[in-house]
Amino acid sequence: MSTTEPRVISHWIDGADSPSSSGRTAPVYNPATGAVQARVALADQAEIDAAIESAQRGYQVWKTYSIAKRQTVIFAFRELLNARKRELAEIITAEHGKVVSDAMGEILRGQEVVELATGFPHLIKGAFSENASTGVDVYSLKQPLGVVGIISPFNFPAMVPMWFFPVAIAAGNAVVLKPSEKDPSAALWLAQLWKEAGLPDGVFTVLQGDKLAVDGLLHSPIVQSISFVGSTPIAQYIYETASKNGKRVQALGGAKNHMLVLPDADLDLVADQAVNAGYGAAGERCMAISVVLAVEPVADELIAKVSERIANLRIGNGAGVDGVEPDMGPLITDVHRDKVASYVDIAEADGAKIVVDGRGLTIDGHEDGFFFGPTLIDDIPITSRAYTEEIFGPVLSVVRVQTFQEGLDLINSGEFGNGTAIFTNDGGAARRFQSEVEVGMIGINVPIPVPVAYHSFGGWKASLFGDAKAYGVHGFDFFTREKAITSRWLDPATHGGINLGFPQNN
Repeated sequence: MSTTEPRVISHWIDGADSPSSSGRTAPVYNPATGAVQARVALADQAEIDAAIESAQRGYQVWKTYSIAKRQTVIFAFRELLNARKRELAEIITAEHGKVVSDAMGEILRGQEVVELATGFPHLIKGAFSENASTGVDVYSLKQPLGVVGIISPFNFPAMVPMWFFPVAIAAGNAVVLKPSEKDPSAALWLAQLWKEAGLPDGVFTVLQGDKLAVDGLLHSPIVQSISFVGSTPIAQYIYETASKNGKRVQALGGAKNHMLVLPDADLDLVADQAVNAGYGAAGERCMAISVVLAVEPVADELIAKVSERIANLRIGNGAGVDGVEPDMGPLITDVHRDKVASYVDIAEADGAKIVVDGRGLTIDGHEDGFFFGPTLIDDIPITSRAYTEEIFGPVLSVVRVQTFQEGLDLINSGEFGNGTAIFTNDGGAARRFQSEVEVGMIGINVPIPVPVAYHSFGGWKASLFGDAKAYGVHGFDFFTREKAITSRWLDPATHGGINLGFPQNN
């Protein structure tokens, strides 16, 4: 038996790996095997302060860089990321469990924001009004906030931070990133890449930790804003605490996303997309479709088609075996797997029909892995907690409705307003849906309507706290603050002034 202690994943402070002396760590698992592959440092207050102070020093340097020089660094980061993204994908798979191709897709969506940020000069321009009053000009400047905090979740350890830090850094800020302690290594890889791209030390800092590190960012007088993605209760806590401390906040919370299927829809397309949207990334994403609202009489046929597709899904180690990747990997931890299973138990106890049951799944050679199979539930009561609460796993529920309006009303009555979709060939129905549904991101025959980087990401209701969405124009507005200047210069021709030496004809 090996007695080798697992390595300890440390912070990134002052442009270098910074081992922790706190004495506190948390396990980092390989979800496919259940083994502890490393431990991550949990910062103490001294390390929190050191990280934030380093970022403040970095900001003082970075804010003096010209726009052209900043742009050069961001372009260099983009090129390095593009060349080496497979490395990052494999790190994500090893700690999160998702399939490598899925991790590559995550990185590509994050890279879209990096590419948006390379064109930042256009997005941080001020405005100028000449002669707003006689001899008076009014103009505005957009300047960085300073040190900004990012608190990211386990499900997208690269993409979610990249929703925020390319924009923040392009705008001239310094970033302190607190990644999830469940999969912390992607953040360190990104930090090293920024250093190679030429970013000054301190401008990108990684602070490993738990609630102590979170609270350290929320209460620090140096940190000017907080960007967060996670569950709704934590998003609300982040929003309230940071706001009390005078910070800007964009806190993206949970979801319960519905897909409304009308009788005229192509049910083969719907079944394909429901499987992709419900079980992709093992359902561990806030944009997953978790409820299909089937307008009768399509439910039975749709359930049969989805069941057929589930039977052909391959579940296994996300890294693949002999070069062959599965369709779905494990969940992040055994605790989370058991929580997902508990919701299926609740649905069953409430009278729902479990059409396909993913509980108790084991994979040969990975018997200790955190696997949970794709699950399909029919006739789930809308009063069940398994319907109303976010499950965050590969569980797809079907609710039968009689009309378009009944389905729309169910969506609008929910607590969340993150994403939704409608599948139909009726343009009038789709247009009415997009107008009347109370949700921030809408797909029409598109199951996961994550906006491209030059639009902005964010939901309504309990899915978003704060006024600013992620990336796009919202992102640049969030990470800058405006100064308005009113100026008047006396005309030397009418107020004495200077003699410019021009010939005069008297």
